[in-house]
Formats: sequence, C-alpha cells, structure tokens
Amino acid sequence: MFDLVYPSEPAPVYPRPSIDHPGLSPFTKGEMLPLIEPSGLVYGQASRAWCHGGFRGLHPVVHLHIIDHQSNIYLQKRSMLKHRYPGCWDMAVGGHVSYGELALESLYREADEELGLQAFNPILLDTFEYDTRRDREFVLVYATVGHPELHPDNPEVTEGKWWSIPELEESFGKGIITPTFEYEFPKIKERLLALL
Repeated sequence: MFDLVYPSEPAPVYPRPSIDHPGLSPFTKGEMLPLIEPSGLVYGQASRAWCHGGFRGLHPVVHLHIIDHQSNIYLQKRSMLKHRYPGCWDMAVGGHVSYGELALESLYREADEELGLQAFNPILLDTFEYDTRRDREFVLVYATVGHPELHPDNPEVTEGKWWSIPELEESFGKGIITPTFEYEFPKIKERLLALL
C-alpha cells in the first residue's frame, strides 16, 4: 500500500527565496500541496498555483473509478467553470491531496465533496506519473465496486452517468472524454474488470 511520508516538522515552502525573489512569493497563497519524491517522501509544500504554473513540482492526486457488477463505469461531467476540460466526462472522482493529508483521507474527502459518496471500499489499482507541459502529477488510482446512490455536486460536477465500456471506448478521441481519462483507462482496464 502506498502513502505519503511527511517530515516531523512542516516541510519548506516552495518556491524558495532567491536573489531575484528575496521575499515571499506570490505563489505561497491558496491551497497548499505536498511536493513529493516518487517514493511518497514529502520534501516540500507549494501552492496549487505554483504547481500548475509551469514549475512542475511533483505533487499527488487521487482518482476513483466506480464500476458496477455489469461492468458499467460511472463518470462525472466536469462543470463549465473548470479551467481544464470544462464540459468533458471524467473519472468518477479526482482531486489533489492537500498538504498534511494522507492519500486515503484525500480520496474520501473528494468523493464526499464531488458525489456525496462516503461509504465505499477503495482498492489501489495503480500509481504513475502524469507529466504535462503545465505540471507533474503523481496519480494514485483507486477503484470501488458497486452501484451506490450518487449526488453530483454543482457547480464542480454538473451530472453523472453510467457508461458501458464499449460506449466509453467509442467516445475516445472525440473531445467528449478528458485526455486524462483516455490515457489512464487503458492502463487500468484489466485490473478494474478483475475486481468483478
């Protein structure tokens, strides 16, 4: 089982002061995220804005896939207010691990916030680095089996829908599903189906 290992004292805040920027950075405000080594060792903390501003500090995110016993997969539709992929369908739950949280704490918080989902048994399927030009995320992919009653939370999630796997895969490459999901799903498909 993977988890984050925090130092006994608060980790340094990035970006660190420099000759060019001797005072506090404008990037030290807002939600703080742990900066990690791929092993899970936390060496620093930085604002979400800094992590997504092209500085590329590796930070953890959690994803949850929900599959029912008929092999249908639940996806959420991202709000039009989202900066990334507004109006696209995405995995059931996804979010950043906040500084000080463990991965499962973050997963349960995000599931409750986005879908009102509180009682579920998460199974870790995979971990991988997802590297874009904007940022570097360490993705912890979880799954749960069942057909729970879900309540998507506007304005973050506009709706939810159960998809068959053929219906999902037919939608790939058409701008309907997020590129993140399209990248991740083939990596975990067999492990997801093995849970049934």
